[in-house]
Amino acid sequence: MSSDEVRAAADPLAGTEPVPGVAKPDPILKASGIKRRFGGLTAVNVDHLEVQRGTITALIGPNGAGKSTLFNLLSGFDQPDEGQWSFNDHQLRRLRGHQVARLGMVRTFQLTKALTRLSVLDNMLLAAPGQTGEGFLGAFWRPGWKAQEKANLAQAESLLERFKLIAKRDDMAGSLSGGQRKLLEMARALMVNPSLLMVDEPMAGVNPALVQSLLGHITALRDDGVSVVFVEHDMDVIMGISDWIVVLAQGQVIAEGRPADIRSNKQVVDAYLGAQHDEPAAAAGSEEES
Repeated sequence: MSSDEVRAAADPLAGTEPVPGVAKPDPILKASGIKRRFGGLTAVNVDHLEVQRGTITALIGPNGAGKSTLFNLLSGFDQPDEGQWSFNDHQLRRLRGHQVARLGMVRTFQLTKALTRLSVLDNMLLAAPGQTGEGFLGAFWRPGWKAQEKANLAQAESLLERFKLIAKRDDMAGSLSGGQRKLLEMARALMVNPSLLMVDEPMAGVNPALVQSLLGHITALRDDGVSVVFVEHDMDVIMGISDWIVVLAQGQVIAEGRPADIRSNKQVVDAYLGAQHDEPAAAAGSEEES
């Protein structure tokens, strides 16, 4: 059996129909009836969406399609006007971002949130959850947090090694390049040991030399069992690493499927190029015939 056949046999989305709102065999994230309005504008209107566990799911669409707004809603950084959504069967409505993160659903941002006046290592250590020594009473009982602090340090250094930032461990985070900050933010998110990582435009503003490194880290996360949802505009990136693609236009899911399904979907082409994108050529042909 070839490697492609092995991958196909293990495909968790085998047999899933490429239609909007389709149920997944083992969804880690579900959303139903999600609506977000800003004045008279409905920015998000998603009837039903499921994200399959253990896959890389891309969320794409033209500018203004509602991708970032939906990201904010699902991750607890904004609240919808209507709807319900759950992660690993935990209802997330009214939970804030840090509460969602504690459940194992963590996000990164298009504009990185590194604490620039702290070292790279301190940025990592701040993300470690449940730190006993940070409590008022716990701080006075060193035996209660010494072992935990040692474990957090080991995890932070291991992740910095993995993301090739270990040489920068003592540098101020503000001294890192844009691409290195993206790597730091992804590494810091993994301090929480998430089940689902949501990545907002990981390639935006990144030096081309680091793009392949970021892509490698995303696919490695999937291979390690972490589910990944990401927003991205680079179609080569999207088609190259996605297991499943969800397409938004005007706040609604207009298409879902594998990369091959999305490439050939007329609704997707119309959403990106305009519904009348082929009329000038047709009109020119008519003039030539007359």
